[in-house]
Amino acid sequence: MLAKLNDQRLTGMTSAGLARLCAALAPLQAARAQQRYSQQRNGRARPATGNVRARPLFDDAARLLLTLLYHRQVCSMNVLVDLLEVTATCIGDLVKETRESLEDHGHDPGVAPVRFTTCDALLAFADSDLRPARATVIERLSHPALTGLTRRELHDLTTRLAARQSAQAERLTYQRRGGLRQPGTRGGVFHQKISNSQRVLLAVLYHRRLCTLDVLTNALGDVSRSAVGNVIRETLPLLQHEDRLPGPAPSRYRSASDLLAAGGSNDTTS
Repeated sequence: MLAKLNDQRLTGMTSAGLARLCAALAPLQAARAQQRYSQQRNGRARPATGNVRARPLFDDAARLLLTLLYHRQVCSMNVLVDLLEVTATCIGDLVKETRESLEDHGHDPGVAPVRFTTCDALLAFADSDLRPARATVIERLSHPALTGLTRRELHDLTTRLAARQSAQAERLTYQRRGGLRQPGTRGGVFHQKISNSQRVLLAVLYHRRLCTLDVLTNALGDVSRSAVGNVIRETLPLLQHEDRLPGPAPSRYRSASDLLAAGGSNDTTS
């Protein structure tokens, strides 16, 4: 299963690139492991008793692979748990620990262009490139004719807003919790149903007055109107800091089918 998940379409990296990143992270992961063991022992290591030494369930390469899949928002933690037949605590802990090493190294895993809500959907993609319906919808909605931006410009805008989106998400989570995160929690390792890049796209489309909130909701098909509205309301203020946003669209679409048809033509704009 790990070999099947080690797919460049999911990780965003070749196997060779993943191996190089794993080697670069090895000292950081080892240092964090020793720190974690020291905290668990509440002191220095004691002489070993017996010849049996416990081995971790996942080695460093597997831990990195699973962390990349999760933080690229390929799937939820529940999907990884079902695929690998382990506990949520096991996946949650290794993701948290490896994420810290990635942050120390300064590696940004980015966001995958596809997301899966079930094991079957993920395996079907790995075996036959069968993409989720939303991936096709997002591809069409990202058309320059709708966004007023080339795909490269939209990608760059998403990248610029990523840090502000993370800070905003942490602030909103803090307000909902009513205080600091409690020790031992996994620090928000479960992502929203609508990814950050999709949030930016929806906000740009709404900013351009292409259609109503109902039309956007119907186009996505698998989220509620309130979810789309909340996403747009939270993301629009972040767009206001950008200088070169496209103005209102010349056309307004009254139905999801018309909107998707407008973004359905093939383009080579980069």
